Amino acid sequence: MDFEQDNTIQKLKLLFLLDKMEIPLTENNIIDICTSSNNWFSYLDVKEAMYELLDVGFICEEKIEAEETRYSITFDGRNCLSHFYYRIPKDIREKISTYAQENRMNLKRSQEYVSEYTKNSDGTYSVILKIKEPILTQSLLELKLKAPTRASAVEASRRWTEKAPAIYETIYDNLLDN
Repeated sequence: MDFEQDNTIQKLKLLFLLDKMEIPLTENNIIDICTSSNNWFSYLDVKEAMYELLDVGFICEEKIEAEETRYSITFDGRNCLSHFYYRIPKDIREKISTYAQENRMNLKRSQEYVSEYTKNSDGTYSVILKIKEPILTQSLLELKLKAPTRASAVEASRRWTEKAPAIYETIYDNLLDN
C-alpha cells in the first residue's frame, strides 16, 4: 500500500513541477531537474511517473520537427493537481517552487536561443544562431556567420544565449519598426 501512495505522490510532484515551470520541458530536462539537480526522484521513478501521467492524459507531448519532444501539463493534469496538491509535502512544494522561479528563464533561453557551428572546408567555421518560437516550428530569426576559428565560433555561441533578445530587438527596430 505504501508503494502506491509513494507512486501517487511522485506523480503529483511531477505535475507540480510542470505547472510551476510554465514551459514545456524535454524528457532530459525533467530527468535532470528531478534526479541530478535536486534528488527528488530516482531515475526509474521519474520515468514511470512520466509515462503513467502521459497515459492518463495529465501531461502531453509536443513534438517539434528536428527537436526533442517536450512535455507539459494538460488542463486535466492541472485540475487533478488542484484537488490533490496538498498531499505533496509542503517543504517539497517550496523547493519545487523556488527551483522553478530561479531556473525557468535559463531553461527557456536554452530552448529558444539555439546555436550550432560546423567546420568549413577552408578551416573557418559557420555559426548558425536561431531564435525559436516555442509554439511555431520555424525560427523567428536565423543568422549565419563565418567565424575564423573554433574558439571564436564557440564564443559566438556562448554569447548568443545572453545577447539574442537585444540583437533581435535591434534588428527588428532598424528593419521593421516604422
